[in-house]
Amino acid sequence: MSPFLFWVFASMMLIFGVAVISNRNPVASALSLVVSFLALAALFISLDAFFIGIIQVLVYAGAIMVLFLFIIMLLDLRAEELRKINWIASAGGVAVALALIVQIFAVVGRFPMAKLPFPPLAGHVLNGVAGPTSDDVHRIGLLLFGNYNLPFQIIGIVILVATIGVVMLSRRETR
Repeated sequence: MSPFLFWVFASMMLIFGVAVISNRNPVASALSLVVSFLALAALFISLDAFFIGIIQVLVYAGAIMVLFLFIIMLLDLRAEELRKINWIASAGGVAVALALIVQIFAVVGRFPMAKLPFPPLAGHVLNGVAGPTSDDVHRIGLLLFGNYNLPFQIIGIVILVATIGVVMLSRRETR
């Protein structure tokens, strides 16, 4: 991935992440979180972690956000009223965040491993020589449906029971 696209997706993720906490409307906040998840998935795919990127889209941007929106609509949340901003508390929060960032850079800068480049990923071409290729999805599927078949089936039943419970709890009694 080109550095330009990296910065586009990284800035999208950060901007919409800030929009999640700054929006007063819960639906707009949830949709901002979806865009942030999609930008994160694009970053994973740019690192050739295709499986993690697709799971990010399917599980988080898809299923979890549908659940969040369902809960928002079930609870009938409305936009929060505007309140006065406590500038002293906000300045203190910004100061603590900046101090944390300075500490992180100071600690990471002292580790010699932090200055080394990342090793090449498996399956990439390095200096014209192709490395070993492996299919992440195939290996994870074999592991999931081979060694962990029973827990996978049990989790499916638990999710089905939870879904039925949510539908039963959200039903309105007709009078």
